[in-house]
Amino acid sequence: MERRFESKLSSRFTLTGESHSYINLGSYNYLGFGGLGPCADQAETATLRYGVGSAAARQEVGTQRLHMQLETLVAEFLGTEDAITFGMGFATNSTNIPSLVGPDCLVISDKMNHASIILGMRLSGAKIRVFAHNDMADLERQLITALTEERRWRKVMIVVEGVYSMEGSIVLLPDVIRLKKKYGAYLYLDEAHSIGAVGATGRGVVEYYGCDPTDVDIMMGTFTKSFGAAGGYIGGSRALVDHLRAHSHSAAYALAMPPCVVQQVIASMEIILGRDGTDLGRRKIDTLARNSHYFRQRLRQMGFIVYGNDDSPVVPLMSFFVSKTAALYRRLKEHGVATAVIAYPATKLTEARARFCLSASHTRQQLDYVLSVVDKVGDELELKYSQQRPPPAEVVY
Repeated sequence: MERRFESKLSSRFTLTGESHSYINLGSYNYLGFGGLGPCADQAETATLRYGVGSAAARQEVGTQRLHMQLETLVAEFLGTEDAITFGMGFATNSTNIPSLVGPDCLVISDKMNHASIILGMRLSGAKIRVFAHNDMADLERQLITALTEERRWRKVMIVVEGVYSMEGSIVLLPDVIRLKKKYGAYLYLDEAHSIGAVGATGRGVVEYYGCDPTDVDIMMGTFTKSFGAAGGYIGGSRALVDHLRAHSHSAAYALAMPPCVVQQVIASMEIILGRDGTDLGRRKIDTLARNSHYFRQRLRQMGFIVYGNDDSPVVPLMSFFVSKTAALYRRLKEHGVATAVIAYPATKLTEARARFCLSASHTRQQLDYVLSVVDKVGDELELKYSQQRPPPAEVVY
């Protein structure tokens, strides 16, 4: 829906009444479960059966059969002893980290961690130290310092993400696990952007690297991306989950997840697991991986600087200048392409970018059209900064 702003510098706007269709490369609908389809149909049925909501917190009378069914399914999907779910992804970090660490604890956090993690760490009162993004040497230096200083920390917890949503990078999980074992730390892994989107069967970076789920102490993720729903989860040992059920502010005070949202997650997760009797889930995961590889390599072939891992569905195209980034957004929109552009203060002043998020729902024809538009606009705005040799002439889809 088109908007008209009161003035060039105003944030106040009115709707013009006009609407247009765009190819959406700005949402986190990685597997295409968001919107209409079999999952939405089941969510509608759940609403008719269970109502819109329980109007209570989980610790009171808000827990329904669907919540228990979902938590059993999530634990099975992750390969953990147990799991607990929450109605908001952001709150899964910000209200549960304070239940795990306190003022006598040390948290060592990746520099690029999400705002929800940062808020949770600050609310906990724990001492916070930051290591350079995905820099294992710096992480090890921080761990050595923590163990050799006079103060004895009750707990040292490393916090990382699976896929970093601004950088498109994937955590070096085997190295992080090695260091956490070597120095006796705990590991908190946020898989908001990797669960469902990474790994041969969508089980995230633990599967991607072939790691043991029990080597990750706290496995956190959200349902807002790959599952097309809302909310989040934490999986781990039964003792961990029992502790959170008793001490989490979200469990005690936040409204229980609505039944329709719970059913949306259950339906999409069962499709990923193949329990719907089809191979739709596997095909979606394969298509997302193919789309991500193809789109990223074609951008590099054109001469753009692209951040991130080849297997990441998040593809940041670096425009660097704020002014060029704004122009890029407007020019893409004129050609029917919608994407997110990010600049200061979300990034450094000199690291503005466009962030393309790939989906299993994107067709080859849509991607080729978007690439042709980006190629044309990149020439117009002189965004092709790369001096590296491009990939081979033909990028295979």
